[in-house]
Amino acid sequence: MENLFLFSLTVGIVAAFGLVPIFGGNVRNIKSTKNTKAAKGNNAEKGGKSLQAGGLVAAAIILTLIILAVYYFTNLDRNLSSLWLPAILVTGAGTLFASGAERTVKFSLFSASLIIATYFLAAPLFNSTEKFESAKMAQKVEIKSFDEKETPASVPPQFARNKMKKAFGQVPNTSYYELGSLQIQKVKGDYVYVAPVEFSGFFKWMKGNETPGYFMLSATDSSANPKFSKTKMTYTPSSFFNKNIERHIRKNYPEAIFNGDTQLEIDEDGKPYYIRTYGEFISARNGFEAKGVVIVDAQSGKAKAYSLAEAPEFIDGAVSPETVSLQNSYFGNYVHGYWNSLFGKSDVKLPSDQGTEANVTPIFTPNGEMYYFTDFTSPKKGVDSMLGYSLTNARSGKATYYTGDPEEAYMDSQGALQIIEKKFIEKKWKGKMPVLYNFYGEASWLTPVLDSNGFLQNYFIVSAANQEISAYGNTPNEALRQYKTALQRGGGSVDGTSKADEKTTAGAVKRVYKEKTGDYTVVSFLLNNGQSYMISSEKEPMAIYLKEGDKVKIVYFETGEDFLPVKKLEIEGL
Repeated sequence: MENLFLFSLTVGIVAAFGLVPIFGGNVRNIKSTKNTKAAKGNNAEKGGKSLQAGGLVAAAIILTLIILAVYYFTNLDRNLSSLWLPAILVTGAGTLFASGAERTVKFSLFSASLIIATYFLAAPLFNSTEKFESAKMAQKVEIKSFDEKETPASVPPQFARNKMKKAFGQVPNTSYYELGSLQIQKVKGDYVYVAPVEFSGFFKWMKGNETPGYFMLSATDSSANPKFSKTKMTYTPSSFFNKNIERHIRKNYPEAIFNGDTQLEIDEDGKPYYIRTYGEFISARNGFEAKGVVIVDAQSGKAKAYSLAEAPEFIDGAVSPETVSLQNSYFGNYVHGYWNSLFGKSDVKLPSDQGTEANVTPIFTPNGEMYYFTDFTSPKKGVDSMLGYSLTNARSGKATYYTGDPEEAYMDSQGALQIIEKKFIEKKWKGKMPVLYNFYGEASWLTPVLDSNGFLQNYFIVSAANQEISAYGNTPNEALRQYKTALQRGGGSVDGTSKADEKTTAGAVKRVYKEKTGDYTVVSFLLNNGQSYMISSEKEPMAIYLKEGDKVKIVYFETGEDFLPVKKLEIEGL
C-alpha cells in the first residue's frame, strides 16, 4: 500500500503542475504607473500567487486520491505507459487553462501525449507479425496413439461442478460460501478437479475472514464423490481489500503484466496455492507473451515469482488458459498479417470456442503432462471441417499444431456436437468438452453427453473422418470397446495404434460369448493360451458359428487390452 501511495502522490503532483496554470493572467494585467496602484498591484500579485499555490495543492490532493482509487480498485500495472490516458486528459485541460508561453509548452506536451496514445491504439495494426512469431508452433501430422490401458480425463466440468454443489453440505456455515472456479490438475498421480469454497459477499467475508477449504473430485471416474478438504485460506479471489488475491499479487509485483484469472493449485500434501501467469506485452501495451508464474501461499500470503522453466513440479497450469487462447488466436489469424485476417483471409484458421476454459480444454497425456487442446476450423460460414488442432504444454507454453492426415477430411468439434444433438434429439441431451484422440489409429472425438440438468448420461465417440462410425457407453472404456467394434464393422482399422503390432496365433477355444450389436454379432472368445479376443461378424461372418472346443488360427493386433481385436479368423473344419 505504501508503494501505491508514493506512486499516486508522485503522479498527482506532476499532474497538478500540468493541469493548474503556473503563471496567472492577473499578474500580467496589473499596471503600476502610480505608487498607490503599484502597492495594490503588489498585493494582487501576492494574492494571485497564494491562490495559485492553493490551487496546485488542492489539485495535487484530488488527483492523488483519484489515481490511488483507480489503481487500487483496478489492479492496473504501475508502469509509466499505463498513464497515457491521464496524460492526455491532464495536458489537454492544462492547455485550455494556460496562456502565453505556458500554453505553448503544455500544448507540446499534449501533442506528445496524443502521439504516444496513437502508437498504443494503433499497435494491433502493425504488430500482428510479432504476435504470430511469438505463437509460432511446431507442426506434425498426427497425435500419438492413445494408450487403451489409460483412462482419459473425461469428466466434464459442468458435471463435476454439479456433484460438488450437491456435496456442499460438508462445508461448515454453508450460507457464508459458494463454489469457486474449477481447476483440473494431477495430484499424487490422479487427475482431479479442484474448486475452492469462496465467500458469497462482502459481509460474509467480514464475518468469516477465512474460507474453510476446497473440494476435490476425480476427473476420470464419473461415479466418484467429491471430497472436502478443511484447509483454511485467507487470500482468495472473493476476499476484499488487501486480502483479495489479485490485489495482493499486484502489491507484491506492482509493475508486472498479468494475463488470465488466478487459479487454485494444490501441492502433493494438499496445501493450497493461487497462481497467476505473468509476461510482457508484444509491443506498446498490446498483445501478451507468457514468461513465468507468480505463486502465492493461500494461507500466509507469501508470494514468489518463477520463470516458466523453474516453476515447481506440482504446478500443472503455469500458463493460463486465457494466454493459450490468445496464442491460438495469433497463430490462426495472423499468418499473413492483420489486414489479411479481416479481408482476404488466406490460410486463416479460426480456433474453436468449444473449450471448457477460455475456449481451450485441458487434457493429460499418459505420462501426466497437462496440455491445452484446441481445434481449428475454416473462417467460411457453414463449413464444419477441421483444418487442424493444437496441443499447448500448460507448463512451458510450447505448442504443436497437428495438420491431420492430408488425405482425410476431418470434422471439427462443432460438427461432433451436432451429431450428438441429433442422436439424442428426443432426450435433449447435448455433448460437452469434445476432445480429439487417436483411438486405434483413427482420429476420433470423445465427448461426454449431459442431460438438460447437467448430469452425465454417457460417453460418445465418433470418427472425425467418417461420422457414420460412432459408439457410446456408460464409461469411456465401455465406449472405447463399442467403438472398436464399430470401426471393424464400418471398415475402419485398428492397426494404427502404437500398441497394435500385428501377430498370429492358434489354439483351442475354451469359452465363447456372443452379443448382438445392430445387424451384426460381436463374438468374444477365450483361447487355451489364456488370452481373450473379439471380432465382429461383419468382418468375419463365419465367426457366428464359433463354439467351445473349436481349433482356430487368428491374426490379431496387440493393443494391450483385455480383449484383443482380431483381423482374420480361420476355424478348423469350416
